[in-house]
Amino acid sequence: MQLTAPAPWRAQARLRFETGAGAGEATRHQGGATAPLKIQRAFAAADGRCELPLLHTGGGLVGGDELAIDADLGAGSRALITSVAAQKVYGTVGRSRRVPAGSWTHQALDFHLAAGADLEWLPQELVVFRDGLFQQSCRVELAQGASWLGAEVVRLGRSADGETLGSGRWRSLLEIRREGQWELVDRLELGGASLESPHGLGGQPVFASLVWAAPGPVGEPLLEACRAERHGLEGAMACGRLERGLVARYRGRSTQAARFWFTRIWARIRAERGLAAPVLPRVWPFQEQPLNQDPLPVTTARSW
Repeated sequence: MQLTAPAPWRAQARLRFETGAGAGEATRHQGGATAPLKIQRAFAAADGRCELPLLHTGGGLVGGDELAIDADLGAGSRALITSVAAQKVYGTVGRSRRVPAGSWTHQALDFHLAAGADLEWLPQELVVFRDGLFQQSCRVELAQGASWLGAEVVRLGRSADGETLGSGRWRSLLEIRREGQWELVDRLELGGASLESPHGLGGQPVFASLVWAAPGPVGEPLLEACRAERHGLEGAMACGRLERGLVARYRGRSTQAARFWFTRIWARIRAERGLAAPVLPRVWPFQEQPLNQDPLPVTTARSW
């Protein structure tokens, strides 16, 4: 008897966020998803932002699986999209006689923000098991005055069990345009020699990246404040400026340290813009308290 491998998953979530005509009205969402993606119950933050968790019900991704998340934000709408749990990518290299080189898992993200819209894309971390292959593309289209904050935290191999990425690879492509003009193209690949190279991960199992495409230029005081939030956290961390926005990078051994630093940067950006301080999403690890307890001072006089 010959067993047939199960067909790969092709899952998609389409989301639309809108704000009512009245001043101060909350952002509402509509849309749908195909299995194994599932849209969870949304929460309305005190400032009207729509917090929407997405759940992958399959328990992990294997080679050939494809996920697509499309989100359109209407003018002035505000949303936070996150994930209910960490995502796992299982190994495929050398696991099949038919495809010994392994099969890639693909995730495609497309975000379109109208004038003055504000999206925070803050999923929980991704864990790529030994010999796993994962590729993500993220395309962001921004109108005038729109703001996009995105982060990804990746563990390459289950290092707590002594596992490395082996022959696996992780790829990421981020493209951001505002009104048809390029603001950032960021292409990264980790695997092979780059895992040990001092110009790559330097033998560390965790890589993380945060990008803020801001409505306007970012001043040096905000960058210095974000850098200072590294205090007390393990790992190597750097933060630099875009023409409009900033980029923060982490490499080290701790996904928690990366999460904590990024959460503090998130709070700094909220304070800089005169927005409500962030409240950790309900689906995040409840025992963690990454935010400083003292109020964050605004580092410049900007209002976005």
